[in-house]
Amino acid sequence: MKRLYLVIALLFSQIIMSQSYKKSEPFTHTYSIVARDSVTGNMGVAVQSHWFSVGSIVTYGKAVVGVVATQSLVNPSYGPKGLILMEQGLTPKQALTVLLANDSGEMYRQVAFLNSKGEMATHTGSSCIAEAGHRQGNNFSVQANMMLKNTVWDAMARAFEITNGTLSERMLAAMKAAENEKGDIRGRQSAAILIVKGVGTGNSWEDTLMDLRVEDHAHPLEELERLMKIHKAYDFMNQGDLAMEAGDSKNAEHLYLRAQNLFPENLEMQYWYAINLLNNKEFDKAKPILSAIFTKNENWRALIPRLVTSKLLKISESELEAVMKF
Repeated sequence: MKRLYLVIALLFSQIIMSQSYKKSEPFTHTYSIVARDSVTGNMGVAVQSHWFSVGSIVTYGKAVVGVVATQSLVNPSYGPKGLILMEQGLTPKQALTVLLANDSGEMYRQVAFLNSKGEMATHTGSSCIAEAGHRQGNNFSVQANMMLKNTVWDAMARAFEITNGTLSERMLAAMKAAENEKGDIRGRQSAAILIVKGVGTGNSWEDTLMDLRVEDHAHPLEELERLMKIHKAYDFMNQGDLAMEAGDSKNAEHLYLRAQNLFPENLEMQYWYAINLLNNKEFDKAKPILSAIFTKNENWRALIPRLVTSKLLKISESELEAVMKF
């Protein structure tokens, strides 16, 4: 039965590989990581390269299924086709073997597959430009090509293994370790990170936890780290919005404050925190915050009555009149 299943998979792969990649293949010589959080089951793929918009052609993922990094003289079709094969039940090794067997340019490919079980497969083609190599570990694989030094992938692996924190933080640590080893021989230009749930809902807007790209930047990893921090802050903001919608102003206040603590200079984060102070009748705490905001931008004052109309701000007419004078 298993052999029959593999034969069917091979036939299926020949069909999808026959839909060949017609565009010229970009030279995304780069370093990347595919990884899984053993606690949450979430899976991620991250990359940096001296190539414009590297995330648009290297990183692929689907909740419950797995993640893919396809690079070197890249064939982007490995991303969607690899995910299809893994979703059909093939292991990463089986899926990658199938695709490589039907690719006349396999010697130029560097590809990593990882599935929701933490199984993985990695290929560094014999014609990938040196320095090129990869290393697998528990729930992760790191791979790199056209590096200045052959120490990059080992440094990435060590960093991922010893770093504590969330999956995104550990992946970022691996990327920084690559850069500390001088990374891509050509320099740097773009970076990306994609994280999907290991246990999904079937709703793409819920199952994709992070999808950030730095398309063109002098220091893409630093910019990616900044965006990741903003992403975390706005995740608290989104949770606060849900709490506010549900009428739980105390929890909303707490969540907005957590967002504000990450970006204290952000006016919007300050504003919604203050709005929930008003909902909780903490006018004395809200007044200095709103007064400072109104001084910088009067539009935030004009928004106050609209929130009352929408019942997101629940204060009396006299209280509204007082707030408008802050």
